[in-house]
Formats: sequence, structure tokens, C-alpha cells
Amino acid sequence: MFLAILIIAFICLLLLEVPIAFAVGIATLLAAISLGDTDVLQNIASDMANSVSSFTLLAIPFFILAGDLMGAGGLARRLINFASALVGRIPGGLSLVNTLTCMLFGSISGSAAAAVSSIGNTLIPEMNKKNYGKDFNVAVTTAGSITGLLIPPSNSMIVYAVVASGVSISSLFLAGIVPGLLLGFVLMVTCLIICKKKGYGQDTAGQTVAFVPAFFSALPSLLLVVIVLGGIFAGWFTATEASAIAVVWSLLLACVFYREIPLRELPAVIARSARTTGVVLFLVAASSAMSQLLTAEQVPQLVSATLLSLSDNPIVILLIINIALLLVGTFMDITPAILIFTPIFLPVAIDLGMDPIHFGILLIANLSIGLCTPPVGTCLFVGCSVGKAKIAEVSRAMLPFYIAMILVLVAITYIPSISLWLPSLFE
Repeated sequence: MFLAILIIAFICLLLLEVPIAFAVGIATLLAAISLGDTDVLQNIASDMANSVSSFTLLAIPFFILAGDLMGAGGLARRLINFASALVGRIPGGLSLVNTLTCMLFGSISGSAAAAVSSIGNTLIPEMNKKNYGKDFNVAVTTAGSITGLLIPPSNSMIVYAVVASGVSISSLFLAGIVPGLLLGFVLMVTCLIICKKKGYGQDTAGQTVAFVPAFFSALPSLLLVVIVLGGIFAGWFTATEASAIAVVWSLLLACVFYREIPLRELPAVIARSARTTGVVLFLVAASSAMSQLLTAEQVPQLVSATLLSLSDNPIVILLIINIALLLVGTFMDITPAILIFTPIFLPVAIDLGMDPIHFGILLIANLSIGLCTPPVGTCLFVGCSVGKAKIAEVSRAMLPFYIAMILVLVAITYIPSISLWLPSLFE
């Protein structure tokens, strides 16, 4: 009964357009009341407070601030020039520049929505001028943005590591590199096929810039990834300490080296990061309370037993999990989905002999696709807003990219070495 109340209340609140954090919290409260919990408010408040009292989670606000500093500090323009120097000469090159820049920016900022906004504001109008299809331009930016959730540093990986206790953040970061690069490569191939078929961008005149100045202009920003990941993998500092170093480096670039952010505008950037952090951590707190309730009522064990009773074939079970997560991703943001469904599906994956690191990459790759799908896809909505396009039309233009993303998801699911090869080298 409590599970029915939880699900029905959550869906009804979503249909009423209640913010997802409040929908999760209210549904959890109603379900707990149905169980006869006399101290329900105290217990839920305690679960929410304890869930965000984590040293590891401190990395999230720091990476958010570093991303905002980079976004306001002229990073996008320099990365676009660098990407143009690399692939701008290829027919359809602006779509490749778009995807490659999203990969670079997303890996540095750790935010898919920020990648859509920052890159889209510059490249979508430019692609429109070059007579690329308007809906295609938004679709390219939207699809490319999610690569940054797999290429570290990634806030989603940090959230997963907190929920799946015992999983190393540095190993997760390593595991995401090859899948992220693979996804970016497949998306770029998809762009080339569409551009060739529809005749987009066959005239590449004026799309390239000189490589050497573009490289040196972007180098300080690219060094952020080297410093953060190199320091973590070398054991010089933890992921949380690395996030603080990322803020210092971003601040130096934005205010001293690039001089794109005057000191008088710095408080506004910090305030914007604080608001984003508040939203994310409230999502973490509410989702953790729901996760605690589900765990206490042994829902993960019930789901595990049910799935394993359907089949003992790992291929079939993983297919069912992927389909379920794809459906979840269409109406739930990635952070609460990771917090709620990791405790449910991770035990099943472990029973199948799956490495928790491999499952984490599968989970993040799967739920990232939901950011590009209606009705709740954050990146899709941001892209349509930036590109002034209709969601229905962009969703049709997204179809080839959905196919490409699902093909990569299948590869990640059934070829563990894609995710586990790099971590195995550093063991």
C-alpha cells in the first residue's frame, strides 16, 4: 500500500507541475504516514539533514562555482575557436565544432545544462547563418551537452559514489573517460551523416581559425582538467579538495588571466552558484529521504527478487533495467534518479556479478539520455529556449541522436571493458 501511495502521489504532483524536489519530499511524507510512522516529520528531517552532511558532497558546490566562473569568464568562446581549429575544415564542420566544444566545456564545467546554454548562445546563431537546419542545430547542441556528464569531473559521478558506498570517485572518473569519448565520437559521426544527406555546411570557408593561437588561448582552461584529474589520480588530493582547487584556478583565469569577470560582478556569479547549489542539495536531501524509506521497507530486495525470478540471463535483466531507467529519465532529473534508483538496481547488478563502477557508468549514461527527452528533459528545454525552437520539432530532429545514444548505451552495458579498462590500468 505504501508503495502505491508513494508512486501515485509522486506522479500526480509531477502532473501538477510541482517542482521535483518538493514532489519527492511530499510523496515520501505521505508514504511514511501511511505506514503509521508517529515521528514521521522528525525522521524525514533527520534523513534529509544527514544525507547532505557529507565531506564528499562538498565537491558539488565547488564544481558548480568553478563551472559558473568558467562560463562567465570567456571559456566557451576560446573552446569554440580551439574546436574550429581542429575540425572546422571538414564539411559539416560547425556541427562537429558544436559537439566537440560541448565535450570540452561539459568536462570542465560538469554541467550539461550550462554547456547547452553557453555553447548554444554562440554556435546556434552561427549555424543558423550558415544555413544549417534550425531544429538540427538545437538537437546537436542538446545531444552533445550530455557527454560532459561522462567525461570527468562529473557531479553525477560524485552523487553516485556517495550513494553506492565504497565506490571510489577517482575510479569512476577514470571509468567515464572512454564511454564519454565514445559517445562524443558517435554523435559526431551522426552529425556528418545528417549533414551529408541534407547538404548542411558543405562550404567550410571562414569556419576555421589558426591552430596555434587557438590552442594557446584555450590551454589555460584545458589545464583545469589536467590539474584536477592528474592530482586525483596521482593521489595528491581527494575529489573534494580537487574541486576547491578548480575554483581557485577558475577564479584566476576569469579575473586575472582572461579578465572577463570584473571584481564588481564576482558576487553575482557566486550568488548564482549558491542558488544552483541550493537546488541541487535540496534535491539530494529529498531524494535521499525517499531512498531511505524504500530501503527500510526492503523495496530493493523485492525488486531484485522479482527481476531474478523473471530470468537468470544477465543480458535480459540488464535490458529490463535499461528500459526502466530510460523511462525514469523521461520524467525525472538525473540527480534524484541516481539517489533513488541506485539502491534499488545496484544490488541486482551485483548479484549478476557486475562491477559497481561499471554499473555507475551505465546508470549515468542511461539517465543522461533523459536530459534530452520530453517531457522533463532539462537540456532539451534549455536548448529550445536558446535556439528559439519548438520542442516537438526539435524532438523529431533528435531522433537520429537518440538512436546513436542508445547504441552507445548498449555497448557500455554489454562490453564492460569500455568502462573498466582505464581503472584496471591504475589498480
